[in-house]
Amino acid sequence: MKLTHIDLTTGSVTPTMLRFAVPMILGNLFQQVYNLADTLIVGHFLGVGALAAVGASYTLMVFLNSIQLGLCMGSGAAFSIYYGAQDFTRLHRSRFVAFVLIGLLTLVLNIAVFLWLDPLMGLMHVPADIYTLMREYLWAVCWGIGFTFLYNYYASLLRAVGDSLTPLLFLAISVVLNIGLDLLFILPLDWGVAGAAWATVIAQAVSAFSLMIYTYGRVPELRIRRSDMHFSRDIAGEIASFSLLTCVQQSVMNLGILMVQGLVNSFGTVVMAAFTVAVKIDTLAYMPAQDFGNAFSTFIAQNFGAKRFDRIRHGIRSGAWTTFLFCAVVSVAVFMFAEQLMMCFVDAGETELIRTGAGYLRIEGAFYVGIGCLFLLYGYYRAIRMPGMSVVLTVISLGTRVVLSYVLASIPSIFPRLEFTSPITSPMYSSGTVISTFMIGSKITDLACLHPSLNAIDPAILNAISEESTSW
Repeated sequence: MKLTHIDLTTGSVTPTMLRFAVPMILGNLFQQVYNLADTLIVGHFLGVGALAAVGASYTLMVFLNSIQLGLCMGSGAAFSIYYGAQDFTRLHRSRFVAFVLIGLLTLVLNIAVFLWLDPLMGLMHVPADIYTLMREYLWAVCWGIGFTFLYNYYASLLRAVGDSLTPLLFLAISVVLNIGLDLLFILPLDWGVAGAAWATVIAQAVSAFSLMIYTYGRVPELRIRRSDMHFSRDIAGEIASFSLLTCVQQSVMNLGILMVQGLVNSFGTVVMAAFTVAVKIDTLAYMPAQDFGNAFSTFIAQNFGAKRFDRIRHGIRSGAWTTFLFCAVVSVAVFMFAEQLMMCFVDAGETELIRTGAGYLRIEGAFYVGIGCLFLLYGYYRAIRMPGMSVVLTVISLGTRVVLSYVLASIPSIFPRLEFTSPITSPMYSSGTVISTFMIGSKITDLACLHPSLNAIDPAILNAISEESTSW
């Protein structure tokens, strides 16, 4: 392939992994700016009610987008394995299968959201005083679901072959556009929360079509050709397995957060607004660890396909140490500057809102190391053709989080409303899941005999991975 990319199967492991990861981290940070721009501008110019409406909408949109992201991430893992193995026939055909599969599922999702928007809002226990605002925002922003599919598909494709920089560049352009349109639609045009939503949709469309045009125009090796439009049962089954299981993992993760949002909504507008701001800060804080986990997954997948088990072992050690150091530093920073971070989004006079949000951040932020470890494990299992294990780990972690959230929130005399609604569960689900994963890691070789896709892999690789799983 005549393509400018980073070859993850050669070179020094740690620098190679970081060079590939940094654009992904920056790209996802830019993607969060879409919603951050809405939060900042809405919070300062439209008031607490509008801020709460946008925040609650954000949680739902994250869940919906996670479905598409999971589908694209799953297919991207398959692309990476094929690319690492230099199996270009399967790579080309899998691109077409993935595009059709994910595109159809996205269409169904989009239609379902529009049909059942009101029931979804009912499940979220949206207060009556912001119901109209939230519905107005959601109706507009949901028109961008198709654009997020296009962007994530082409971004996953490019990243799978080692190009993590191009998606970043186009996303950066669209973020600037989003902020400009936010200011235009909300201030001079006075479109309210709908203006913030349409600004996001337009920016998403620009990033999606720009990336698609770039891929077809500048990277002809990645175009879908007529000869690629072939449905092989084998390829379709593997793409479906990767995509659907990763989709389940991502959606379950965010479904748990959505359920917690419903609990938070029952506490009133001020708490909703505090949770809105705190979650955005929280997301930005650990997002680099999540993106590093995705880059780590691509690294493992390419080397897994190339049967470079020595690089897999080195990559695991490097990834674990990098994640630990980053998350430890971020934990300290968030704990120390929680109030100041809250005041970046709301006026200093909103003392109750700031106090409540800061309490959330201090407890949640204290356990970023455990969360970062989980992201590595998700990517690890996805990369070695065991995406189902990521689903199991997610169900365990989020199930624990949701159950404890509702139980602890019912004891206000012991645990304040927001501060212990969600974050108190972080050390529990993180540590519990990590411990269980280490126990499971020692059984990878045994599981290989039950997993047909692993039978063709050199047993030496599986043994090496198994050994490393129990050592980091």
